[in-house]
Amino acid sequence: MSANLEARLYPDARDPRIMVAVPRERRAAIAALWAFAERLTKLLLDAREPLIGQIKLAWWRDMAALLADEPDALPKGEPLLAELAASWAGQSGLDTLADAAEAMLLAEDAAARHAAAMAFGGALFALAGGPPGGGARWGLLWGAALQDSAADAQQFFAAARNLPPPARVSFKGNKALLMLDCWAGAIARHDGERRWRSEGLLLLRLGLLGR
Repeated sequence: MSANLEARLYPDARDPRIMVAVPRERRAAIAALWAFAERLTKLLLDAREPLIGQIKLAWWRDMAALLADEPDALPKGEPLLAELAASWAGQSGLDTLADAAEAMLLAEDAAARHAAAMAFGGALFALAGGPPGGGARWGLLWGAALQDSAADAQQFFAAARNLPPPARVSFKGNKALLMLDCWAGAIARHDGERRWRSEGLLLLRLGLLGR
């Protein structure tokens, strides 16, 4: 899929309507986390040869390890690394995103692609403080954006629709992730067709009332 279409298929935590629900002290970390997810996504979209994609993912996996264990050893000149270092230095777990991205890169059938997409969403939400499995619907939309055909993308939308939503109480204390999950569910219900007005009203209601 084109990068333009990809960007419109799944919600981004950096959307101002979402970011306002993130505690002020966590906003830089969440923005950096989603920037990292976006970089990995672009890597997958641009990959023409799996081996080249694996090499690039391995580099980011190594950077995640340095960030956790030796942040002072990070190479200079990469703006995203600097952004991550400012909020994630000394913290582990970012490598799980690279692992899930690699699983998507190497997946050979629909079941493996679905599992990798849910793992990516799950890892992203877990790093953001979400509940186990909380990012599965979001991850399936992310997976849809990586497909080469509309028919393949439709399988991801159907899987997201059929996936039982996590209990809202599991998002207690993390309204931003609740908003992202519900937003992803709304997009999936319409097979990726964006309904900007109703989506905006959904976010407004969730932001104000939490339900």
